[in-house]
Amino acid sequence: MPTERITFAGHDGSQLAARLDLPDGPVLATALFAHCFTCSKDIPAARRISARLAAMGIAVLRFDFTGLGHSEGEFANTTFTSNVEDLISAAQYLAGRNMAPALLIGHSLGGAAVLRARAGIPTVKAVVTLGAPADPSHVSHHFEDALPQIEQDGSAEVTLGGRPFRIGKAFVDDIAGSALSASIADLKAALLILHAPRDETVNIDNASTIFLAAKHPKSFVTLDDADHLITRASDAEYAADVISAWVSRYLKLCPPAPPPGAPEGVVRVTEADPNGFMQDIQAGPHHHAVADEPVSYGGTDKGMSPYGFVSSGLGACTSMTIRMYARRKHWPLTSVSVDVCHDKVHAQDAGLANEGKVDQFRRKIRLSGPLDQEQKQRLLEIADKCPVHRTLEGSAHITTELLP
Repeated sequence: MPTERITFAGHDGSQLAARLDLPDGPVLATALFAHCFTCSKDIPAARRISARLAAMGIAVLRFDFTGLGHSEGEFANTTFTSNVEDLISAAQYLAGRNMAPALLIGHSLGGAAVLRARAGIPTVKAVVTLGAPADPSHVSHHFEDALPQIEQDGSAEVTLGGRPFRIGKAFVDDIAGSALSASIADLKAALLILHAPRDETVNIDNASTIFLAAKHPKSFVTLDDADHLITRASDAEYAADVISAWVSRYLKLCPPAPPPGAPEGVVRVTEADPNGFMQDIQAGPHHHAVADEPVSYGGTDKGMSPYGFVSSGLGACTSMTIRMYARRKHWPLTSVSVDVCHDKVHAQDAGLANEGKVDQFRRKIRLSGPLDQEQKQRLLEIADKCPVHRTLEGSAHITTELLP
């Protein structure tokens, strides 16, 4: 996905570092992503979710809050309220580019922030939280041993995730007084809650509290045994799958016109597992699949193999072609099923004159309904006329270019 590195002014004028992940084609909608407490815009879960949404035509802005990552400002001077104000500033920046956000996504404390920020971003139609606390003060357990020093000295340096941070008294006081129940009840947007029952950082009771406080439409989906940061690629991919499927119900995503010469649009295949073979397949803004190899070939068997997709294309086209012909003839065909097997065989075994091995596809077709023998035979002949069959038996031309 194309990515712009940008900066915009935060709540106090500090320049905040951001990434704007863009679709290859037209922007159909825009999302704003808020990361977890002391994290950055570049956490793996944010990257994977942004990539999936970009493939659907949704641009995603993810940025570092004031004093974090590559953004300016002092983290010790920030509060939960200032994070919310940073989100509203980000939305205003997007609106200035005619890309006002329709979707908010927040992870952990970022989830609490988007629930509060929704009131200040009227263009938002849908909100997603991942592992979000129902009360911002929940994060104080990360540094509860330092609370007496913060109260006495006004701030204290604490270690979070192996890195030092200075927490100010203003932050502690702000989260203590930032109840979310009213904001959730008055959200005025569709809400999706994603949470792992085994989350040891923000327990599942928080998701229940948010869900009960929210009005419909609202949805809850478990992330099973994912950790709080959603560090495993498979968990992040699952969350991205759920969000992309759910959000299409609430955002009107009009598909872009297909590029010239490609009437079915573009199929984009992106590597999902550099250590294996799993591939993420997106066909236009609405259709997604996963390709993989069997475990015996070094894959994880989470999707069909490449030849499995070829076989499914042949089977689907065969069934469609038979149905189209029977419909036109008004024949009593009630159902069609096609079994396809692929193998590499010696050319001579396949009845071909050339040497070496060739691809052999074996089709077994079942036709149901009160058809006579002549009709069945004709439909079997029609199967050989399906376009994919002709492509596989013909000589397709493939061109390849390297993009910058």
